[in-house]
Amino acid sequence: MKITLLSLIIFLTSPGVFGQVANKQPEELQKIDVRENLGGSIPLDLEFVNHHGDSVQLAQYFNDGIPVILVLAYYECPMLCNLVMNGVSNSIRQLDWTPGEEYRILVISIDPEETVALAQGKRHRYVEDFGKPVAEDGWVFFVGEEKMSRELADSLGFIYYYDEKKDEYAHPAVVFLMTEEGKISRYLYGIEFKKQDLRLGLLEAGRGKIGNTLDKVLLYCYHYDPDEGSYTVFAENVMKLGGGITVVVLAFFMGGLWVRDRAKKAKQG
Repeated sequence: MKITLLSLIIFLTSPGVFGQVANKQPEELQKIDVRENLGGSIPLDLEFVNHHGDSVQLAQYFNDGIPVILVLAYYECPMLCNLVMNGVSNSIRQLDWTPGEEYRILVISIDPEETVALAQGKRHRYVEDFGKPVAEDGWVFFVGEEKMSRELADSLGFIYYYDEKKDEYAHPAVVFLMTEEGKISRYLYGIEFKKQDLRLGLLEAGRGKIGNTLDKVLLYCYHYDPDEGSYTVFAENVMKLGGGITVVVLAFFMGGLWVRDRAKKAKQG
């Protein structure tokens, strides 16, 4: 039953699926959802306990110029949470950016019974498996009170519930890309995240403050297609960029001819 439920959750958390199957879902799956709130803000005054055991406000991890990957999960989840976090880890490993420098990852438990020791253990495992440098505050794991995680989830549109019979939390498979001000920039669904989607999503959330010139050109040429659940080529912008490059090349070419012509006339004169 767990495997079947997991498969359904992954399928139902794909873009565009909710509306198509809303009336056909099993009763237990009607209690989970993602109600997108793009451009909305999360309450940065919410307090959680980080993996060091310190009680901190979310604001401490925002407003420093870098975007944030936010994951709601719980550390004793039998399967889905680990798949989502593994997907994030596998994707960021392919980026040539360092957590804590170009972006930050925050993982927040939705289970109020979980402890700092669990958060510490989970962080140690993922940072060790990551195999690349991670700044101290670049990948942070939290636990906290239910009212805090509920308020955060509500602001994100992350609808989940606790199944008493199974002693498990049922929840969507989704991660959130946030701006430095705590605004929701993008929802990425599933348990695997394409390197390009995560990179472009972070560039978009970073609002030009991270990435090189080539990254910004790529972001100009791609846009997020909610039907595809991925970034796709935006033909109009590609044509504009191509036209602009053509004009620049032509200007250099014509300028070179004009300079040569002037030099030739001066020599003859």
